[in-house]
Amino acid sequence: MNTRRDQDQLMLPAGERLLWQGQPTVKALLLRVFHLRLVLAYFAALFGARVVTGTLDHQPLAASLGSASSLAIPVVIATVLLTGLAVLYSRTTRYTITSRRVLLQFGAVLPMTLNVPFKQVSRADVKLFSDGSGDLPLGVTAQQRLSYLLLWPHARPWRLNEVEPMLRGVADAREVAEILAKALVAASDGAVTAQPLAAGNDQPQGASAAGAVASAA
Repeated sequence: MNTRRDQDQLMLPAGERLLWQGQPTVKALLLRVFHLRLVLAYFAALFGARVVTGTLDHQPLAASLGSASSLAIPVVIATVLLTGLAVLYSRTTRYTITSRRVLLQFGAVLPMTLNVPFKQVSRADVKLFSDGSGDLPLGVTAQQRLSYLLLWPHARPWRLNEVEPMLRGVADAREVAEILAKALVAASDGAVTAQPLAAGNDQPQGASAAGAVASAA
Protein backbone atom coordinates (compact mmCIF):
# COMPACT_ATOMS: atom_id res chain seq x y z
CA MET A 1 0.00 0.00 0.00
CA ASN A 2 1.28 3.43 -0.79
CA THR A 3 0.24 7.05 -0.61
CA ARG A 4 1.57 9.37 -3.28
CA ARG A 5 0.84 12.65 -4.99
CA ASP A 6 -1.60 12.14 -7.86
CA GLN A 7 -1.40 14.54 -10.76
CA ASP A 8 -2.22 12.38 -13.74
CA GLN A 9 -5.37 10.67 -14.91
CA LEU A 10 -5.87 7.09 -13.75
CA MET A 11 -3.87 4.72 -15.96
CA LEU A 12 -4.51 1.01 -15.46
CA PRO A 13 -1.95 -1.63 -16.41
CA ALA A 14 -2.78 -4.25 -19.00
CA GLY A 15 -5.18 -6.88 -17.71
CA GLU A 16 -6.71 -4.68 -15.00
CA ARG A 17 -10.32 -3.66 -15.53
CA LEU A 18 -12.20 -0.65 -14.19
CA LEU A 19 -15.29 -1.90 -12.34
CA TRP A 20 -16.67 1.24 -10.70
CA GLN A 21 -15.76 4.86 -10.11
CA GLY A 22 -17.54 7.50 -8.05
CA GLN A 23 -17.27 10.14 -5.36
CA PRO A 24 -18.92 11.11 -2.06
CA THR A 25 -22.26 12.85 -2.35
CA VAL A 26 -22.40 16.43 -1.11
CA LYS A 27 -25.39 15.57 1.10
CA ALA A 28 -23.57 12.71 2.82
CA LEU A 29 -20.52 14.85 3.54
CA LEU A 30 -22.62 17.76 4.72
CA LEU A 31 -24.72 15.71 7.13
CA ARG A 32 -22.36 12.97 8.31
CA VAL A 33 -18.92 14.57 8.09
CA PHE A 34 -19.55 18.26 8.74
CA HIS A 35 -22.66 17.55 10.85
CA LEU A 36 -24.85 20.37 9.60
CA ARG A 37 -27.82 19.11 11.60
CA LEU A 38 -25.88 19.34 14.86
CA VAL A 39 -24.77 22.87 14.00
CA LEU A 40 -28.33 23.92 13.26
CA ALA A 41 -29.53 22.24 16.46
CA TYR A 42 -26.89 24.20 18.40
CA PHE A 43 -28.11 27.51 17.00
CA ALA A 44 -31.72 26.48 17.62
CA ALA A 45 -30.83 25.82 21.25
CA LEU A 46 -29.16 29.25 21.48
CA PHE A 47 -32.25 30.85 19.95
CA GLY A 48 -34.51 29.17 22.50
CA ALA A 49 -32.19 30.08 25.37
CA ARG A 50 -32.23 33.76 24.38
CA VAL A 51 -36.00 33.81 24.18
CA VAL A 52 -36.35 32.12 27.55
CA THR A 53 -33.76 34.41 29.13
CA GLY A 54 -35.53 37.49 27.78
CA THR A 55 -38.85 36.22 29.09
CA LEU A 56 -37.37 35.59 32.55
CA ASP A 57 -36.00 39.14 32.48
CA HIS A 58 -39.55 40.37 31.85
CA GLN A 59 -38.77 41.58 28.34
CA PRO A 60 -41.62 41.74 25.82
CA LEU A 61 -41.83 38.63 23.65
CA ALA A 62 -41.23 40.67 20.50
CA ALA A 63 -38.02 42.08 21.98
CA SER A 64 -36.82 38.63 22.99
CA LEU A 65 -37.53 37.25 19.52
CA GLY A 66 -35.79 40.22 17.93
CA SER A 67 -32.70 39.69 20.03
CA ALA A 68 -32.64 35.97 19.27
CA SER A 69 -33.12 36.58 15.54
CA SER A 70 -29.67 38.15 15.39
CA LEU A 71 -28.43 34.55 15.26
CA ALA A 72 -29.70 34.28 11.69
CA ILE A 73 -26.52 35.78 10.25
CA PRO A 74 -24.08 33.31 11.89
CA VAL A 75 -26.46 30.46 10.95
CA VAL A 76 -26.33 31.48 7.30
CA ILE A 77 -22.54 31.91 7.40
CA ALA A 78 -22.00 28.52 9.03
CA THR A 79 -24.36 26.80 6.57
CA VAL A 80 -22.66 28.37 3.56
CA LEU A 81 -19.16 27.51 4.82
CA LEU A 82 -20.03 23.89 5.60
CA THR A 83 -21.82 23.46 2.29
CA GLY A 84 -18.82 24.89 0.48
CA LEU A 85 -16.51 22.45 2.25
CA ALA A 86 -18.79 19.53 1.39
CA VAL A 87 -18.83 20.54 -2.28
CA LEU A 88 -15.03 20.97 -2.30
CA TYR A 89 -14.36 17.59 -0.70
CA SER A 90 -16.82 15.88 -3.02
CA ARG A 91 -15.37 17.37 -6.19
CA THR A 92 -11.76 16.64 -5.21
CA THR A 93 -12.40 12.99 -4.30
CA ARG A 94 -12.58 9.98 -6.59
CA TYR A 95 -13.07 6.39 -5.48
CA THR A 96 -12.17 3.59 -7.89
CA ILE A 97 -12.69 -0.17 -7.77
CA THR A 98 -10.80 -2.25 -10.30
CA SER A 99 -10.41 -5.97 -10.75
CA ARG A 100 -7.29 -5.85 -8.55
CA ARG A 101 -7.53 -3.00 -6.05
CA VAL A 102 -9.34 -0.04 -4.53
CA LEU A 103 -8.05 3.48 -5.14
CA LEU A 104 -8.88 6.53 -3.05
CA GLN A 105 -7.87 9.79 -4.74
CA PHE A 106 -8.42 12.86 -2.59
CA GLY A 107 -7.02 16.19 -1.48
CA ALA A 108 -8.01 19.73 -2.47
CA VAL A 109 -4.62 21.34 -1.79
CA LEU A 110 -2.28 18.33 -1.98
CA PRO A 111 -3.82 15.62 -4.21
CA MET A 112 -3.04 12.13 -2.91
CA THR A 113 -3.81 8.56 -3.95
CA LEU A 114 -4.17 5.61 -1.59
CA ASN A 115 -3.67 2.35 -3.44
CA VAL A 116 -5.17 -0.70 -1.68
CA PRO A 117 -4.51 -4.00 -3.49
CA PHE A 118 -7.09 -6.70 -2.81
CA LYS A 119 -4.41 -8.93 -1.27
CA GLN A 120 -4.13 -6.38 1.55
CA VAL A 121 -7.89 -6.21 2.20
CA SER A 122 -8.72 -8.37 5.21
CA ARG A 123 -12.32 -7.17 5.55
CA ALA A 124 -14.78 -4.97 3.69
CA ASP A 125 -17.97 -3.74 5.34
CA VAL A 126 -20.87 -1.55 4.31
CA LYS A 127 -23.27 0.69 6.22
CA LEU A 128 -26.37 1.71 4.29
CA PHE A 129 -28.45 4.78 5.10
CA SER A 130 -32.05 5.62 4.41
CA ASP A 131 -31.25 7.76 1.35
CA GLY A 132 -29.47 4.88 -0.38
CA SER A 133 -25.99 6.23 0.23
CA GLY A 134 -23.50 4.41 2.40
CA ASP A 135 -19.98 3.97 3.75
CA LEU A 136 -17.66 1.12 2.79
CA PRO A 137 -14.74 0.79 5.26
CA LEU A 138 -11.86 -1.54 4.43
CA GLY A 139 -9.89 -3.53 6.96
CA VAL A 140 -6.33 -3.65 5.66
CA THR A 141 -3.10 -5.45 6.48
CA ALA A 142 -0.01 -3.48 5.50
CA GLN A 143 3.47 -2.86 6.81
CA GLN A 144 3.08 0.90 6.46
CA ARG A 145 0.96 2.45 9.20
CA LEU A 146 -1.86 4.58 7.85
CA SER A 147 -2.41 8.10 9.14
CA TYR A 148 -5.96 8.86 10.26
CA LEU A 149 -5.43 12.60 9.89
CA LEU A 150 -4.05 12.18 6.39
CA LEU A 151 -6.99 10.03 5.29
CA TRP A 152 -9.78 12.01 6.99
CA PRO A 153 -12.62 12.08 6.10
CA HIS A 154 -11.96 8.96 4.04
CA ALA A 155 -11.39 6.81 7.12
CA ARG A 156 -13.73 4.93 9.42
CA PRO A 157 -14.57 7.17 12.41
CA TRP A 158 -12.85 6.52 15.74
CA ARG A 159 -10.57 3.75 14.42
CA LEU A 160 -7.36 5.53 15.40
CA ASN A 161 -5.14 2.56 16.23
CA GLU A 162 -6.19 0.37 13.31
CA VAL A 163 -7.03 2.92 10.64
CA GLU A 164 -9.53 1.71 8.04
CA PRO A 165 -9.73 3.53 4.70
CA MET A 166 -13.34 4.13 3.72
CA LEU A 167 -15.35 4.93 0.62
CA ARG A 168 -17.52 7.53 2.30
CA GLY A 169 -21.00 8.67 1.41
CA VAL A 170 -21.20 6.99 -2.00
CA ALA A 171 -24.52 6.96 -3.81
CA ASP A 172 -26.16 3.57 -4.52
CA ALA A 173 -23.93 2.01 -1.88
CA ARG A 174 -25.62 -1.39 -2.07
CA GLU A 175 -24.71 -1.70 -5.75
CA VAL A 176 -21.14 -0.56 -5.08
CA ALA A 177 -20.84 -3.07 -2.22
CA GLU A 178 -21.97 -5.87 -4.53
CA ILE A 179 -19.37 -4.86 -7.12
CA LEU A 180 -16.65 -4.85 -4.46
CA ALA A 181 -17.80 -8.16 -2.99
CA LYS A 182 -17.70 -9.88 -6.38
CA ALA A 183 -14.27 -8.44 -7.09
CA LEU A 184 -12.96 -9.66 -3.74
CA VAL A 185 -14.43 -13.12 -4.35
CA ALA A 186 -12.74 -13.30 -7.72
CA ALA A 187 -9.42 -12.09 -6.33
CA SER A 188 -9.48 -14.49 -3.36
CA ASP A 189 -10.52 -17.58 -5.33
CA GLY A 190 -13.79 -17.77 -3.41
CA ALA A 191 -12.27 -17.58 0.09
CA VAL A 192 -14.85 -15.07 1.30
CA THR A 193 -17.05 -14.91 4.37
CA ALA A 194 -19.83 -12.48 5.20
CA GLN A 195 -20.35 -10.58 8.44
CA PRO A 196 -22.71 -7.72 9.32
CA LEU A 197 -21.66 -4.20 10.17
CA ALA A 198 -23.01 -2.72 13.38
CA ALA A 199 -25.93 -0.38 12.84
CA GLY A 200 -25.33 3.34 13.13
CA ASN A 201 -27.35 6.54 13.07
CA ASP A 202 -29.39 8.08 10.24
CA GLN A 203 -31.52 4.93 10.11
CA PRO A 204 -29.15 2.63 8.24
CA GLN A 205 -30.76 -0.17 6.29
CA GLY A 206 -29.73 -3.79 6.27
CA ALA A 207 -27.59 -5.14 3.46
CA SER A 208 -27.62 -8.47 1.68
CA ALA A 209 -25.07 -10.94 3.02
CA ALA A 210 -23.64 -11.84 -0.35
CA GLY A 211 -23.52 -8.46 -1.98
CA ALA A 212 -23.19 -5.93 0.82
CA VAL A 213 -20.47 -7.27 3.10
CA ALA A 214 -17.39 -9.23 2.12
CA SER A 215 -14.19 -10.38 3.83
CA ALA A 216 -11.22 -11.58 1.81
CA ALA A 217 -8.51 -13.84 3.17
